[in-house]
Amino acid sequence: MTGRFPFLAALALGVLCACDATEDPASDGPPPDLVSRTETGPAGNCFALEPIPAIYEQVPGQVQVVQAEIAEDGTVIRPPIYRNATVPRVVRPRGQMRFEVPCPDRLTPEFVSSVQRALEVRGLYAGPVSGRIGDATRAAIRAYQSERGLESDRLSLETARSLGLIEVELPEVADDEDRAIP
Repeated sequence: MTGRFPFLAALALGVLCACDATEDPASDGPPPDLVSRTETGPAGNCFALEPIPAIYEQVPGQVQVVQAEIAEDGTVIRPPIYRNATVPRVVRPRGQMRFEVPCPDRLTPEFVSSVQRALEVRGLYAGPVSGRIGDATRAAIRAYQSERGLESDRLSLETARSLGLIEVELPEVADDEDRAIP
């Protein structure tokens, strides 16, 4: 009997090892509505679409613990029973933020290196100038933009302009006659 146990245990272990744990590829990462994405506008400019999570707070309220009993004619036989509890209340509903960003073809390693150097000069980035947008670069972009009212780690076009990395569009200049000194 003692000779069979190791054999059966080894056989069971072999069968279990042969099993393949399948993963659902759709379950990798957060749901699509919670992910930042980029869309191209009609003029060829690019926009980031980022989810804004809902904000809830807990407030005092009542929770129904027993339903009312109602007769067929509609009269209440026994009223519902409630208890006091904290319940969630929506402070800000879920939404979506849209802002202009540099298009992917502009985000070259040279451009990203310039972003990293510009943030480093401002004391927000302490990582290596790698030309790749990693966690440290995203944190520095978020810190810079949050000071200006944009809570995102995606580089906005306005931020790239304020860092001096993308040209600023100037208004059309009038003819020389309009600028003449009287």
